[in-house]
Amino acid sequence: MRKLFVFLLTSLMLAGCANPASPTQVKLPMGYIPNIQFAPFYVAMEKGYFKEVGIDLEFDYAYETDGIALVGAGKVPFSLASGEQVLLARAQGLPITTIYSWYKGYPITLITTDPTIKTPADLKGKTIGLPGLYGANYVGLRALLSVAGLTESDVTLDSIGYSQIESIVSGKEQNVVCYSNNEPIVLADQGIAFSTLDVSDYLNLASNGIVTNEAMIKEHPEVVKAFLTAFSKGIKDTIQDPEAAYAMSKKYIEGLNEADKQIQMKILQASIASWNSDMMGESDQASWQNMQKVLMDMQLYSEEQDLGKAFTNDFIQK
Repeated sequence: MRKLFVFLLTSLMLAGCANPASPTQVKLPMGYIPNIQFAPFYVAMEKGYFKEVGIDLEFDYAYETDGIALVGAGKVPFSLASGEQVLLARAQGLPITTIYSWYKGYPITLITTDPTIKTPADLKGKTIGLPGLYGANYVGLRALLSVAGLTESDVTLDSIGYSQIESIVSGKEQNVVCYSNNEPIVLADQGIAFSTLDVSDYLNLASNGIVTNEAMIKEHPEVVKAFLTAFSKGIKDTIQDPEAAYAMSKKYIEGLNEADKQIQMKILQASIASWNSDMMGESDQASWQNMQKVLMDMQLYSEEQDLGKAFTNDFIQK
């Protein structure tokens, strides 16, 4: 019996060595098409950081994918989302939590070719183009109006889809709302004269980040930690060597080549400036309080959300 026990124990140990635990499969909703702004993920993939921590990562760029809903329902463990999406989801009962604040400031800006606009207060009576009455662009605009004591009734909003660049170049619009690390760079490269009102210059708002759900945090904290460990390495490497990050991103972004490298590198550098801080990944309580006030002023929900559950810094490497 003793020999049999030793034989079985040895067999199990060998089987464990021969068949290591399968990697955790993670399908990550990106919320956008392949883009140089996702370089930290591409770097982490290319350098094997996700594999090192036992994660088999797949990117999901499908437009119809609602990452927040999938994470809230436990269908996927992680997604990318901005601060307002987290609070709006929690207002609907979805247990979403931000675990890594990717951007240090809310990356929305208003581009204007109108020389009379110097501050948010100057927007009164103006027509403003934006994708629609939804998402980060809309929330960012409402934040700009709020700091000037203005409301939607003080301006005219024009839903133009994602044609901000074309609208400015053609002269169809003098004022558009967009992401600060994208459209302004493209317009400047085309020689268009404009100025900007960056939301982050006027109000500290909870911004874009990586989210999960409360069940993952409670039941699989090791997976959450592993995912952020890999991503953190990717974003640090991107910041330290943007050229190498650009080269690695070519594998994931179709059409990313030397022809448009100059402008794409500018977008990457602007993105890096939006990520890099002394508190990489940490959420700021005040930014969430400000975001909640903006959303409640917009009457997007009526009962205050528990901000202690909307974000956590427990997984951030100091």
